[in-house]
Amino acid sequence: MSGGRTLVVTNDFPPRQGGIQTFVAALLATRPPESLVVLASDHPGSAAHDASLPYPVVRAPTGMLLPTPRTARTAARLVREHGCRTAFFGAAAPLGLLAPALRRAGVQRLVGATHGHETGWVALPAARQLLQRIAAGLDVLTYISEYTHGRLAPALGDRTQLVQLSPGVDVDRFTPDADGTAVRARYGLGSDPVVVCVSRLVPRKGQDVLVEGWSQVLARHPRAKLLLVGGGPLEPALRRTVAARGFAGSVVLTGGVAPADLPAHYAAGDVFAMPCRTRRGGLDVEGLGMVFLEAAACGRPVVAGTSGGAPETVQDGVTGHVVDPRSPTAVADVLTDVLADPGRARAMGAAGRAWVEQRWSWTTIASTFADVLDPAP
Repeated sequence: MSGGRTLVVTNDFPPRQGGIQTFVAALLATRPPESLVVLASDHPGSAAHDASLPYPVVRAPTGMLLPTPRTARTAARLVREHGCRTAFFGAAAPLGLLAPALRRAGVQRLVGATHGHETGWVALPAARQLLQRIAAGLDVLTYISEYTHGRLAPALGDRTQLVQLSPGVDVDRFTPDADGTAVRARYGLGSDPVVVCVSRLVPRKGQDVLVEGWSQVLARHPRAKLLLVGGGPLEPALRRTVAARGFAGSVVLTGGVAPADLPAHYAAGDVFAMPCRTRRGGLDVEGLGMVFLEAAACGRPVVAGTSGGAPETVQDGVTGHVVDPRSPTAVADVLTDVLADPGRARAMGAAGRAWVEQRWSWTTIASTFADVLDPAP
């Protein structure tokens, strides 16, 4: 099916920030610019952002792109104007409902992506039926981890083909050469051993468990520091707990950090830890966990919780450890052991870097994405 452009229909697209937005933009960066046209929702700063891109972006006059008749008409017009033979939905639910309209407009191959939250959808009857309807209109539905595949496949049956398309890591940006010196200086970390967590501050990510077990880490490593990078609704409660436990001198909350500064923050740590846990009866779950892979790409050993696809980002005992995220003691024990053996920690970090280069780099992901859009005959 070579030839013709791909219409990308997505509500998740920069300059709006988020994991799905980053994933979609990075996927598109692997494609020939002349092969793309994007239909996206509008956000402050969109015009300046779009002017820097090598492919056209059409912004619908809304902050939330939904599968409305108006959106269907705009998408169909773009298909005809640009000769689009394939379409890609940055998030299949709910925009994949536009598939029949695009097929009528001339699209021959329709692909939709899932990201993790859809595993909660399939647990709810009405949402599951909607996802089944979307899948039936697509040629391919992608999934990010074996965990999400295991949740989606039984609900979707043979309605569409399921193909793994995981996010990739920019191994030239997230690298062991990243320098954390300035970050350590900014927060007064000096040469002390540092546990770093980079993530939004929400209950699923487990920063509260890190703080809960921190006294046990300090018992073995009195100079250790905990660097919590990111903002979010859990921040006020975490700051209160840090103050109440007397951790103000050893636990640092940075607030939100610009994406360009993330490699330096990973590099400021000796070990990365995010003990993510599944909540709400399986509705709030980690689909994969790109932060573990970014940390590994920076040459850091990683400690992950058991939620969803997170264990798939760690070669347990080789690149890091998977730990019970509901046990502050278990988390603290693993952290203290890693901090106690810097040579082993460095070996884990090197193994993680090698694994990311081999399995999770954008070079690998780009090949999969190309095959999904335009399979060999």
